[in-house]
Amino acid sequence: MMAVVTTGTGGYDRLDYRPVPVPAPGEGEVLLAVLAAGVNNTDINTRLGWYSESVRQATDSTPEDALCADGGWNEATPFPLIQGTDCCGRVVAVGPGVDPGRIGTRVLVRPCMRVVGCDRMETRWLGSDLDGAFAQYVKVPASEVFAVDCDWTDAELATIPCAYGTAENMIQRAGVTRGDRVLVPGASGGVGSALVQLLTRRGAEVIAVTSDAKRVAIRDLGAASVLDRQDDPLAVLGPESVDVVIDNVAGAGFGQMLKTLRRGGRLATSGAIAGPVVELDLRTLYLKDITLIGCTAWDAPVFPDLISCIERAEIRPLLAATFPLDRIADAQRLFLTRQHIGKIVLVPPG
Repeated sequence: MMAVVTTGTGGYDRLDYRPVPVPAPGEGEVLLAVLAAGVNNTDINTRLGWYSESVRQATDSTPEDALCADGGWNEATPFPLIQGTDCCGRVVAVGPGVDPGRIGTRVLVRPCMRVVGCDRMETRWLGSDLDGAFAQYVKVPASEVFAVDCDWTDAELATIPCAYGTAENMIQRAGVTRGDRVLVPGASGGVGSALVQLLTRRGAEVIAVTSDAKRVAIRDLGAASVLDRQDDPLAVLGPESVDVVIDNVAGAGFGQMLKTLRRGGRLATSGAIAGPVVELDLRTLYLKDITLIGCTAWDAPVFPDLISCIERAEIRPLLAATFPLDRIADAQRLFLTRQHIGKIVLVPPG
């Protein structure tokens, strides 16, 4: 099969499109023909080594060479590696112990895989800890594939797993309920646009932050109000004006975001595209009884809930562009311009 093998940390030259053996499904596994695979920040950040604590710059200001050779998530990345966290696929073979009746089913893969039951602390990520979907075929545990009954295209389904799973996980972990006022910086990205839809579905009042060119599109997704990213949210909204902040941006504006929270408010985060090192006044944190929630591993209900949202037509896909798999470098270059809304998707040959 053809696959993009990331050979180590570095630039686009580390993305090697080449033939590799088709994996054989083992006990409890299925083999999927990859129909479409989404592009995510983590693909680029892992290739560059951005996750190392020694790296301090924003994700969109990284040069196209290695930032740090040991920049894996919690341990060294197992290069060479087939990346690709988002997978829409079709079951084409099953290993021992798996019902052969699943062959032919179109599925989404839960990329945050459960290693020991539903233990949040024991997870492995598709495309980061094990070979992922930037290939014609991928093998995964049968427990991590979910059939989806909908009329979406393969590419539209591939926009969902990582972005919407990350968004829904933060919403659930932050305990967002109907009527909560929620501030969402970076609302036009994959996770941000998913947040707007999923929060609106829950009956929250969404205050989104994006560029002026994207204001109308984000309002159309359900945001009650939209701020320009050049605005100071604290100056516009006032102190103690929101119940929850769900922030994947961080950077220089983090401290101001914290001040917009009401006493007892919550801030959830799973990213730091504007910079991972922030200024935090601990007096703001403890005097206002604020809860900070770091989110990477997903709670067990998150992905099944997303599948139900799709099947009930409560969310819609935001497909910005598609590229053939061998043009992965072009897709990542477009991704880094941050001019799109939603997700960019790769389609393997055949």
